[in-house]
Amino acid sequence: MSEDLFLKIIDREIPADIVYETDTVLAFRDIAPQAPVHILIIPKIKIRTVNDVDAEHTELLGELILAAKRIAKAQGVADQGYRLVMNCNEAAGQTVWHIHLHLLGGRALQWPPG
Repeated sequence: MSEDLFLKIIDREIPADIVYETDTVLAFRDIAPQAPVHILIIPKIKIRTVNDVDAEHTELLGELILAAKRIAKAQGVADQGYRLVMNCNEAAGQTVWHIHLHLLGGRALQWPPG
């Protein structure tokens, strides 16, 4: 059995609305969206928090960003603008202990985010 929610999605043990997938990256719609477009982009390997990222993950992190760019274009938000967010640990709002990039778009986003 997978040890976290996102690994269960990767393993197809639980359903998700998948919008993008490669050998190393998976992206799916957030189940509690904070914007009209709210997609989570995850590596297919377990990295618990940003604090656990090492130099060996450099290429993988680049793949997450490139996936975000492709998804934003496919979702029709690339030209108007979108936000990428990665939370690290509980005080920053991380609730799933597997790094993930939030892609938010489809409406004007405020700053500071809160």
